[in-house]
Amino acid sequence: MEKNTTVADLISTLQRRLQLEWVAGLNAADRNVINDLGWSNHPKVVGHLNPIHPNNIQVIGNIELNYIENLNAPERQRLLETVFTGHNFTLIMAEGLTPPADFLNLANQHRVALLISPMASNELVTKLRYVLTRLLADKQTIHGVFMEVSSVGVLIIGESSVGKSELALELITRGHRLIADDTPEFVLITPDIVSGSCPALLQDLLEVRGLGILNVREMYGDGAIKHSKYLRLMINLVPAGFDTNVNRLAPNSRTCNVMGLDITEITLHVAPGRNLAVLVEAAVLSYLLGARGYDAGEELISRQRSLMHNNYSD
Repeated sequence: MEKNTTVADLISTLQRRLQLEWVAGLNAADRNVINDLGWSNHPKVVGHLNPIHPNNIQVIGNIELNYIENLNAPERQRLLETVFTGHNFTLIMAEGLTPPADFLNLANQHRVALLISPMASNELVTKLRYVLTRLLADKQTIHGVFMEVSSVGVLIIGESSVGKSELALELITRGHRLIADDTPEFVLITPDIVSGSCPALLQDLLEVRGLGILNVREMYGDGAIKHSKYLRLMINLVPAGFDTNVNRLAPNSRTCNVMGLDITEITLHVAPGRNLAVLVEAAVLSYLLGARGYDAGEELISRQRSLMHNNYSD
């Protein structure tokens, strides 16, 4: 999330998928979300009504509203003052509940965005946490083309003009899908999963030297585009002869650190006559077999040892 993200920006991002209606606290529009989330390492950024440790985004359903309505006047005032102050910048009434008059007044007084959603409170909290995990996560941009190849998230990297976009275009024509060209963004969504997506500005676009900017969705249909994917494999394109020390029995691979995770990186040499699209497809299938514990090189070595042992025995 950008450092200058405001409450209005956040609500605009969430509004459609969570069916939000902004009913009060419109003066909270320019509040800086990052400032209010300065303590957001606390796991409860989003949650149900909590007057002890108020969440930044509080959700009120039927149970919470009934509890508030049954309080006497002084207790109700104290609780609502706690709810509408501090780092809380948004309060959402779930299940289509109508906010009481004092909610509207306090929202305007303390610059807290008050919204209504027809969704159930539990569903609302779950979806908010899911979306905000991605919005608040640190991002890393890596120059390359991010694609889905045989259901695996593959980042194609290499020096400028090495042929990344041309390779991506050929993979698209072979039924694989483009996620992002040039500047894919990666976020760590769990301790062991990095997810990549495309910046909105470049969505569906692929730049190919000599052809200019291509709209992949318009040319090849919706099936040629994937919104996001977990990063599992990196393919590094290098000119032929760049590295002559190649192991002929195993992939020319190493690991690359992305957002603190080690991602397998396979090097492919670019040379006239080499069908890189076929090589990438084979690299992905080999990676999938390796994830299941199979290694063709080790199998060959095992066969050789077995043959040598049998010949020695004879």
